[in-house]
Amino acid sequence: MTAALPLPAVDLGEVRPCLEGAIPAIMATCGADGTPNVAYISQVYYVDEGHVSLSFQFFNKTRQNLLANPRSTLLVLNPLNAVFYRLHLRYLRTESSGPVFESMKAQLAGIASHTGMADVFRLLGSDIHEVIEVERLPQEPLPEALPQPPARPNHLSVLRRGSARLSAARSLGAALDVTLDTLAQDLAVRHAMVLILDTTTQRLYTVASRGYETSGVGSEIALGDGVIGVAARECTPVRIMHMTSAYLYSRAMRNSLGDAQPQNTDIPYPGLPEPHSQMAVPLQSAGRVVGVLFVESPLDMQFSFEDEDLLVALGGQLGAAIDLMHEAEAPCTEDEPEAAAAVVPAPAGPALHVRHYRSNDSVFINNAYLIKGVAGAILWKLLRDGQQGRCEFTNRELRLDSSLRLPDVADNLEARLLLLHRRLAEQCPQLRIQKTGRGCFRFEANGPVELEDVAA
Repeated sequence: MTAALPLPAVDLGEVRPCLEGAIPAIMATCGADGTPNVAYISQVYYVDEGHVSLSFQFFNKTRQNLLANPRSTLLVLNPLNAVFYRLHLRYLRTESSGPVFESMKAQLAGIASHTGMADVFRLLGSDIHEVIEVERLPQEPLPEALPQPPARPNHLSVLRRGSARLSAARSLGAALDVTLDTLAQDLAVRHAMVLILDTTTQRLYTVASRGYETSGVGSEIALGDGVIGVAARECTPVRIMHMTSAYLYSRAMRNSLGDAQPQNTDIPYPGLPEPHSQMAVPLQSAGRVVGVLFVESPLDMQFSFEDEDLLVALGGQLGAAIDLMHEAEAPCTEDEPEAAAAVVPAPAGPALHVRHYRSNDSVFINNAYLIKGVAGAILWKLLRDGQQGRCEFTNRELRLDSSLRLPDVADNLEARLLLLHRRLAEQCPQLRIQKTGRGCFRFEANGPVELEDVAA
């Protein structure tokens, strides 16, 4: 009799398509007395090339066995080609907080909602297992060929093109736009946005978006709110494949501004009302979170682990670009035009009534809310200086102006100016910020302006 050939060892990366939640895994454990137990596992999460994490939801027989005997085997199936894999695992620890736990918690909420088990599934912990060995099991011939999956782009080629576009960007606005272009043109992602972290308020504000009825530039999300807030707080990608109300961002989740501050200072969040797939990737630079890249779709199962890997890689370059392009101390170059000696008189017409609240630097134009915070303080300075005949400014002078109460030098001033520029372009085109060079810009008022400063 011919001896059976040993099964070839497999890299864990080959198994990742099995871990998307489409088909439950089967886990075999053994009790202290040697009695085996087999159970379905709702969620198997890829941690790295040597570890996976399994969802701990109930204190059941599987849990008892793991605590008594940490060795187990896991059977998973690739839904694309019907190939089974057997993973030999060793239980290490359980995490009840942190990046892996929060990412699994968000994914499990989507799985539970999709299967009608939202009131039953609750993640108690993430069981971290070392992967000792992976086997690809022999495959029996299929009676019928599986349908071919839809054609997918070559992710490495997409990353190369996106990286080249991003490297050529010469301003923060251009860097944001080419990133969203790459998602739309090369990955067919129709709904996306970029948010930047305000380190003072610990909130994220939208600076660019695609695919929504309104841009939502200036809308805010607190750390920990929804997929976006969790990704930023835990500094980890969060991906949901099915709709879940637990991670929908809504106005009810926003913090109150308080009775003493002006009302109606929320810019509507532009997200889809009923997204079925969402993914948020933290943008990092020098080991800290500077923002979030977010994509979503009205369809289920739209973002794969390959999409996640691509967004993490592209997001790393975007995060560095955001950090480097603040131009806080960059002087105007010598070959740029000199500031105008005199301001051209504004054309006649109805005056813009601009009201500024000192309490939070919120600015209203003709009783309509425009902006608040650092961007509001900057706009108020530009308006006041504009009435004195000034129209040329530099980033450096804004940084050094103590009256603006700007955060420390790590804050991204260029992002504030971009936010202000885009809000004005959308809501008040009579006021305009125009870059004149590196670290320099011109502020123009195309009409008379009346200023009102409110102390409250």
